Amino acid sequence: MLSGTSSVLLSQPRFRLLASARFVSVLGSAFGPIALSFGVLGLPGASPADLSLVLACQALPQLAFVLWGGVLGDRVRSRFRLVCVTETAAAVIWAALAVLFAQGGPVGWIAVLAALGGVTRGLFSPALEGVVVDVVPEQDQRQQANAMLKVSVNTARLMGMMLAGVVVSMVGPALALALDAASFAACAILFGILGRSIPDRPVRYKTSAVRDLREGWREFVRHEWLWVTTGQLTIVIAVVNSVAGLLGPMLAHYYLGGAWAWSLVMMAQIAGQIGGAGWAGRLRPARPMLVATLCTAGAALPALLLSLRAPLLVVLVGAAVYGVMWDVTMVMWRTCLQREVPDDMISRVSSIDLLGCLAVAPIALAVAGPLASAFGPAWVALASALLVLVAVACALASRDIRTLAGDPRPQQETAPVAAGAA
Repeated sequence: MLSGTSSVLLSQPRFRLLASARFVSVLGSAFGPIALSFGVLGLPGASPADLSLVLACQALPQLAFVLWGGVLGDRVRSRFRLVCVTETAAAVIWAALAVLFAQGGPVGWIAVLAALGGVTRGLFSPALEGVVVDVVPEQDQRQQANAMLKVSVNTARLMGMMLAGVVVSMVGPALALALDAASFAACAILFGILGRSIPDRPVRYKTSAVRDLREGWREFVRHEWLWVTTGQLTIVIAVVNSVAGLLGPMLAHYYLGGAWAWSLVMMAQIAGQIGGAGWAGRLRPARPMLVATLCTAGAALPALLLSLRAPLLVVLVGAAVYGVMWDVTMVMWRTCLQREVPDDMISRVSSIDLLGCLAVAPIALAVAGPLASAFGPAWVALASALLVLVAVACALASRDIRTLAGDPRPQQETAPVAAGAA
């Protein structure tokens, strides 16, 4: 039975179109990580270091462009046109990757295209945060909207994972990447249609990009819970990316049975995320960031179980539990961000948060392969799990994390921030 808020949101054509665009994009994108990881490992003479190189090349440009993406997201008249352009570019890039894998490489060109794909993500992600705010202007509906979007996205990811392992194992990574490209193209079309139904915003920023970023930074550091969470997620996301992109596939290849087994693990995680997002939409904790921070500890589970070479069934259960906890974290965090940060600064603040969260990920990906070769992937996975727990413990030391209230607060005016920046 749908809640009243869910029914209201689903009755809105704009929200349905947004959910459909995200569903289509993620459905195809679910093929990407498995196809890229096992595709590179399957190239003649490829090593874990080659996979680290490709993944790091994909992550670094995202870091380089994410702040500019935040500035663009707050400056442009239509965030929808911006994401439409980035999705179109992503479609072309992933189609080219499909051609390269069909021809067997080389790794160097694969790394170059992966880097270009990272650029599109850096421009897309901050703008997307603002898109949700534009489509759902009512603050009291945003937690449920975030939860419903996560359910839609995770359902698409689960469906994609159900097919990805089979496609990669039976047909190869090239077709999987071609499907990913097609999904980006379809998403671009849907965002284009959605943008035509929402009026353009007035251009409010006539200052330099540096000044815009300074204003965003002032707003970011004003919220202790936000920058503490960003610091925590810097470590956690580095571990999650290393496990998902490198350590997990390696250990699955060595003792779980290969791509099909790792696909099952990913499916279990996404199934847990669907349940976690649905649950988070109904939660009304008095201290949402305390709940979110505690749930982040679940990110240690997959790495810990893989390091212990747990049976596949145990790894699947652990991945599902982690999925539930992770999406509770994400829904609580995103709702607090949208509630506490002014709408006209949300893309910039989100871009600063993304930069912080992703700052260590390329380094972790670059060193995980050589470390796994030197010490074994199991030991590196165990150390990664311990890092997650240390990061969570440090975040809980923040009083703001423990006490931020869950009741809605009026948004702050942005004029004092702008004046201070002047």
